[in-house]
Amino acid sequence: MREPYNKYRPILLGLALLFAALLLYSLNLRQKESTSLFEQAVITVTSPLQKGFDLAAEQVARWWTRYVWLVDAARENEALRAENQLLKGEIDDLREIRLANERLRKLLEFKDEVALSALPARVIGFDASTWSRTVVLDKGGRSGVKEGTPVVTNAGVVGRVIKVAPGQSRVLLITDAASAAAVLVQRTRTRAVCRGRGDTLILDFALRQEDVQVGDQVVTSGTGGIFPKGLLMGAVVKVARGDYGLFQSVEMAPAVDFSRLEEVLILTEESQ
Repeated sequence: MREPYNKYRPILLGLALLFAALLLYSLNLRQKESTSLFEQAVITVTSPLQKGFDLAAEQVARWWTRYVWLVDAARENEALRAENQLLKGEIDDLREIRLANERLRKLLEFKDEVALSALPARVIGFDASTWSRTVVLDKGGRSGVKEGTPVVTNAGVVGRVIKVAPGQSRVLLITDAASAAAVLVQRTRTRAVCRGRGDTLILDFALRQEDVQVGDQVVTSGTGGIFPKGLLMGAVVKVARGDYGLFQSVEMAPAVDFSRLEEVLILTEESQ
């Protein structure tokens, strides 16, 4: 395959040099005001070559310009993408701060309404196993927290402190089976005991003849020595009265959404 090329290589090289010389010569001729017949023939022969070189140079320049533009565009796009991610992160942080401020504002408004001394705390741990329903708070004995102290939010009762460490405390939620509180049906003042049952609440010792209806609000009665009077426990969602028996079966939904519990108030003592 290379033998014909090797055979005619001197001729091809000579022709290439000749065309190059003619091309340079034609470039000089274009600057003259008058040309001879030979010079005109040279220009005629080299014009297609000149056009080819011009076209190739133009294509190369266009390709190079496009390549440089694409490189710059890619760099700019990468910088904009990074800036966009940074701004999204800042927006998410600001949104989280705004939501936290709204929750804290509601807690402080509730604190003023109930006229109780309260310590704000943040939920840092959650236990919703089969055996217990508890949360861990970031405030403990160093902040004045004691066992038995009630814990609430602006929505209602959360539970009571059962364990205290210097910097943390554990709260038994009202939905825990071991939790119990004396309550009143707000509309009729019917007395009962509210107990936890997993994710819901039940009313024990509500007499069958008492008027309890779905939608009734249930609040703490203030007896029992744990929760102050008038704190919302939840709302009645189901009532069943049998033909026999002394008490009716009442199921409640807790006022607090424990799946979204983040900040709470630890009620330290009643204000004077």
